[in-house]
Amino acid sequence: MIGERPRHVYGKGARMLPANLAACRDVVIWAIDLQRGVELRPWAPCPDRLATTPAEAAALLAGAVTILSARAQHLAGQGKREWQPSPARPAPVIIINEYAELAGDAPDAMSDTGTIARLGRAPAVTLAAATQRPTQKVMGQGAVRSPMNIRISFRAGEQRDVDLILGQGKLKAGWHAHKLSAPGKFLISSPEHDTPRRARAYLVTDDDLTDAVTRYAPACPPLDPISRRALAAAPPTPPATAQPGDPISDDADAGQPEDTEDDPESILRTALSLAPEEGVSVPDLVAATGMSRRWVYYRLRELASAGHAIQTARGHWRIAPAGGNRE
Repeated sequence: MIGERPRHVYGKGARMLPANLAACRDVVIWAIDLQRGVELRPWAPCPDRLATTPAEAAALLAGAVTILSARAQHLAGQGKREWQPSPARPAPVIIINEYAELAGDAPDAMSDTGTIARLGRAPAVTLAAATQRPTQKVMGQGAVRSPMNIRISFRAGEQRDVDLILGQGKLKAGWHAHKLSAPGKFLISSPEHDTPRRARAYLVTDDDLTDAVTRYAPACPPLDPISRRALAAAPPTPPATAQPGDPISDDADAGQPEDTEDDPESILRTALSLAPEEGVSVPDLVAATGMSRRWVYYRLRELASAGHAIQTARGHWRIAPAGGNRE
């Protein structure tokens, strides 16, 4: 993945993943957090989509399968075997916090997680599942677990969980995840990590999280045109429950017309042109364009780089005055 090295990483659970992925310029983050967003909502400006209900989670996973299928078809038509992620063609990474809750609350969506786990490698659609209850039932009797060749274990509650998390025979081979004694300690098993070596993640404060979101969110890339067209052509998904100004996004930005006066790009420029001296807020721009907060931030940064927009205060923007960008 392309990106700068983040200064901080979370010490446990799914929150360490967006801390790293948000810094990558060739990754689109989709996230599911059925704890009503307790863990992942603070990262909301970075993910392209954040699902916090079973219905939203099922729609998100269905969209990921749609992207996977469209990319696979495109690769076959081009005579290529793998999708090469880049800022223009980023790799979607679906982070699922408390995977056990998904299995219990949205069982119909579990087949989609299996599809992504089995078939997502070539089209660069990645599943990252985190759970505190790694049972055979939750992991689909191996349908999801087997294709996952990168596994991270924090302290396991029981010895029998070690093989379930890290792979058959790992406990006897010395992977004693049940003996990890300090917060943030973990073991990682992957093709590049075949020896049990304890490691420890960083612990950061809420201020560090805010700093990371502010730093990385504006540069998170949008989905590529192939993926967006596939989502636009797919059957409609249930409407999101987000309120105006909520950073949670859905597929509202997929398939929007690009050549009419009412397209989001034109609406954004018009809103910036009509903004007062103090600027217009990002939530207002989200509501006006109907696009995700991440899309709005991305386009604002592009316009600012081109000298067409300026940031007047934190979260407020307007059109650049004649003579260029003074940001």
